[in-house]
Amino acid sequence: MGKLVIFSAPSGSGKTTIVRELLKRFDCFEFSISATSRMPRGEERDGVDYYFLSNDEFRARVERDEFVEWEEVYAGTCYGTLRSEMERIWSKGNVILFDVDVMGGINLKHLFGDDACSVFIMPPSVEELERRLRGRGTDAEDVIRKRIDKAEFELSKASEFDFTVVNDDLQEAVDETVEIIANFLK
Repeated sequence: MGKLVIFSAPSGSGKTTIVRELLKRFDCFEFSISATSRMPRGEERDGVDYYFLSNDEFRARVERDEFVEWEEVYAGTCYGTLRSEMERIWSKGNVILFDVDVMGGINLKHLFGDDACSVFIMPPSVEELERRLRGRGTDAEDVIRKRIDKAEFELSKASEFDFTVVNDDLQEAVDETVEIIANFLK
């Protein structure tokens, strides 16, 4: 077993943007592709952005214990980490980089303890979070409303992570995160 770095945040906090920057800066990182039962959005591709599974296939894999952790994040929409994905990355000697929902991040930290560094990306405010979600132009109004409602619960879980980084200024958030990760990898 190797090390892993976990990023979680409410949708729209900038977590994925920060993770992409870290992948450019740390050669030892490899992104863990999560599985999901939702349909692809925009330009997302199977096996690159997510492993897109039908609800039935997702549940069958749960029954076969193929997930390290999984969660029904929204009613009828599941996300999870496949054991095979972690084994694939560790077999190459790489550090696994996770971009997962808040409960998934908490679950992974509990499972892997000191071998994991968990980072919560905090939006500057719920209002800014809503502005970012609307600015994406990828979600319907009801989806945006669900994400905002869920964000309030997720923000209450920030203290369960090793570090919290406020993403008010993207470059500052990236720089702070790079320092955290560099110290963890030493």
